[in-house]
Amino acid sequence: MKQKETLLNIRLNGDKIELSDILIDEMGDNHLSTSVDTPLREDAFDISDEEKINAIEKHFTSIMEIMGLDLNDDSLKGTPRRVAKMYIKEIFSGINPANKPNVALFDNKYKYNEMLVEKNISFYSNCEHHFVPIIGKAHLAYISNGKVIGLSKLNRLVEYYAKRPQVQERMTMQIGKELQAVLGTEDVAVLIDAKHLCVASRGVEDDTSSTITAFYGGKFKDDATKNEFLRLIEMKTEF
Repeated sequence: MKQKETLLNIRLNGDKIELSDILIDEMGDNHLSTSVDTPLREDAFDISDEEKINAIEKHFTSIMEIMGLDLNDDSLKGTPRRVAKMYIKEIFSGINPANKPNVALFDNKYKYNEMLVEKNISFYSNCEHHFVPIIGKAHLAYISNGKVIGLSKLNRLVEYYAKRPQVQERMTMQIGKELQAVLGTEDVAVLIDAKHLCVASRGVEDDTSSTITAFYGGKFKDDATKNEFLRLIEMKTEF
């Protein structure tokens, strides 16, 4: 659904509601995305991280004051600065390409030509529609095309794409396409299983459901290879 500015409004129980607000809420509750790329302005990195932190601190101070909170209280007075630093340095650090992990590849000298699976990679992201957490696990697999990647770098790539305002479908595709580009092979699979707090803690308030998305490329489009991947991630590996 394409969101449009409109002058139309409806009345419900005597209250005026802008139709554009209804469309905005519907887009958020249905978790719609508009692009495989994270939507960024062209001037996204024209100012430094410290300048962004200072600006966010001021804006978040205003938000808290509008809500009626007393920022003179010892517990609250440092919150705007803490939130600003958390946004830029932590939970949304994946927005900045300067934070993209360096990925070193190694020759597959031992000629391992079966799939490699890295499963149960924990991640924390945030829904771009409500800025509340997405908590889940990612399962990655690839079949070497002559190069292999350090195992920890798979975790780092998941973390990088998770640390930005996200839609789970987009995150799944971003990780899959990045692995294909880095490894030089189409033979990549990504499966993500996550809980969305925008579903669990607001709106429908369903705390039991989770969302599963998948990306299959190359040989993983073949049913036998795909099923082997799914079987391997279901194996219990307790240590």
